[in-house]
Amino acid sequence: MPEPIVRKMATAVEEIYHEGGPVGGVPLRRAAVLAVIKNPFAGRYEPEIQGFIEDLKPLGLLMARKLVDALGGDASVVEGYGKGALVGSEGELEHGALWHAPGGYAMRELIGGSKAIVPSSKKVGAAGARLDVPVTHVNASYVRSHFDSMEVGLNDAPRTDEILLALVMTTGPRIHARSGGLEAADIKGEDGLR
Repeated sequence: MPEPIVRKMATAVEEIYHEGGPVGGVPLRRAAVLAVIKNPFAGRYEPEIQGFIEDLKPLGLLMARKLVDALGGDASVVEGYGKGALVGSEGELEHGALWHAPGGYAMRELIGGSKAIVPSSKKVGAAGARLDVPVTHVNASYVRSHFDSMEVGLNDAPRTDEILLALVMTTGPRIHARSGGLEAADIKGEDGLR
């Protein structure tokens, strides 16, 4: 398979101080790294596409490193993560599914020891479309305080023959989280759920 051809990359960092309630002591930081790549399967149906997963792994690691750097350089501060893919109109949803392993495993490798599956979203869309990337706690998917999402997108991507790949990390729970459920301090860390 061909090596991914990257047209552009972008990094976004949000610092959230409050959501209408009291200002927190430490802001929640959410960061996203986006890569816009040429879709090697655009415009045709290709039965064998899995080889591209291996080709995407170095890009996944590069993006994950950029994310950790954007959050201050210390992977231990990462408490939430998610990934997504936005496929241009000459592609198909399955092309975005190729990002599951390279994106998820890259973040898990840098964080080290995370137990929870990395949530994901994908869709086919036009240039300027937006994608909500879901976020859960890195060690237990049932921790409600970390259920979050980050909207990502670029005004000129994906072009019809491109894929916009996204990785997202957060440094903590939603500001003012108070919906109950499993607390991060009570994670057992056995199965990635609780």
